[in-house]
Amino acid sequence: MASATALLTAAAVFGSALVAHADNIQDTISTTSGDPLVLQAGSATTASAGIRLIGNNAQGDPDDLCNIDAGESPLVLDVITPTGITANPDPVTILDCGVTVPVTFSAGANAVSGNVTVAIVSGPAGGGRYNNQVNIPIIVTQPQPTNTKPTVSVQGVSTQAYEIGSEPTPMCAVTDAEDGPSSFPAEISGTLSYGLGTLTATCDYTDQGGLAADTATVTYSIVDTGDPTIGYTLDPAAANAAGWYKTEVDVTFDCADLGGSGIQSCGPNATLGEGADQSVVGTAVDRAGNTATATVSGIKIDLTKPTVGFAAGFGTSHSFGEVPAAPACDASDALSGLASCTVTGYGTTVGQHTLLATATDLAGNVATAELTYTVLAWNLGGFYSPVDMGRTWNTVKGGSTVPLKFEVFSGSGELTATSVVDRFTATPTTCPGADAPMDAIEFTTTGGTALRYDATAGQFIQNWATPKKPGACYTVTMTTDDGSSISAGFILK
Repeated sequence: MASATALLTAAAVFGSALVAHADNIQDTISTTSGDPLVLQAGSATTASAGIRLIGNNAQGDPDDLCNIDAGESPLVLDVITPTGITANPDPVTILDCGVTVPVTFSAGANAVSGNVTVAIVSGPAGGGRYNNQVNIPIIVTQPQPTNTKPTVSVQGVSTQAYEIGSEPTPMCAVTDAEDGPSSFPAEISGTLSYGLGTLTATCDYTDQGGLAADTATVTYSIVDTGDPTIGYTLDPAAANAAGWYKTEVDVTFDCADLGGSGIQSCGPNATLGEGADQSVVGTAVDRAGNTATATVSGIKIDLTKPTVGFAAGFGTSHSFGEVPAAPACDASDALSGLASCTVTGYGTTVGQHTLLATATDLAGNVATAELTYTVLAWNLGGFYSPVDMGRTWNTVKGGSTVPLKFEVFSGSGELTATSVVDRFTATPTTCPGADAPMDAIEFTTTGGTALRYDATAGQFIQNWATPKKPGACYTVTMTTDDGSSISAGFILK
């Protein structure tokens, strides 16, 4: 391309008034189809157009109507192209009018659309004028980007069975030459029941250029191969020290399937009644059909009280001093057996007594039986004459000895041993009024004061030596070993 100074100089020269006519510098585009040249940026393809000089005889030049005569210098044109477009040849040399010089154009990667023009660099020595009519339009197109089909695969899972709770996380892995590698979660399809079943991981991918990879799938299954667990509780929780229960026992099974498919069934629970060495088997079944069992054994239950009573031979009434020994406890238990049998409430004192027989079996069941008996008091007779009984006061001289005569009977039998008499007491007391019934002791005795039994008379005799306290009053009481007593009142003179 000529410099600006050279172009201006050439224009001045060839534009001189010495030139009789002006030739036309033309391109073949404008004189033929008029369509622009089309180039692809960065492509090896080319497009061509012709440049020529057409003589103009408007001034009546007698030569070949061309400003370039034989032997003259050629017309040299600088080809001016848009950015990135290269012309070949450049510059263009025209040796004669009517001769087309082909020019080939190519576009670099940074080429832009525009118009190609020419400028005169130098011309023939004879000078001349020229009409520059070159204006070649070029359209630059961008190359279509290349795009290769991507691939996608399912990663993180294989066609196998996975234990529930350890399920994989399927991912889609993309390989794409233009867009680069990428990954994303796979689409999971399929239906699980209680976390078990068959699933399919599917990966689809379409790149930015619109190309779709072939669909990738992996089918896998979720299984449960672990057994559940089973335990149990008892209510009551524990037997007694002898290993027996005395109530029904509820057996409740407790099942679990942690991290598994869950429990489908558990048990059966049971309520155990009376019996020895009973057992219950419970089964845990999970949703996958895995099982576990637990056995409760050795449960001993006795709900029945023992039978209890008293050994034979103990009556319902006994005279004092004739009460037999306490009767033995008589008991039995058909299932767990007896733990103990005791008798309480035994007594020999006068009055009513209740014996309690208590039988306890090994399960703790308790049964009782009662036997009520009466200890009969002795029958006392006396005091006999000379002593008056009842409300009559006996008067006697102080210092005299009064015979106290009496009898003691146990049932119908008379007692004769002096040991049956517990004591005699003479207790000072308030004297009665003058209107109280009184009777004098008809006779006194001089015998000894020791208690004796007179077998001839068939009675006990206790001589009481009265105190020498005239005007004093006493109540004399005889008490036997059974607690029975008789009393008489005395006034001393």
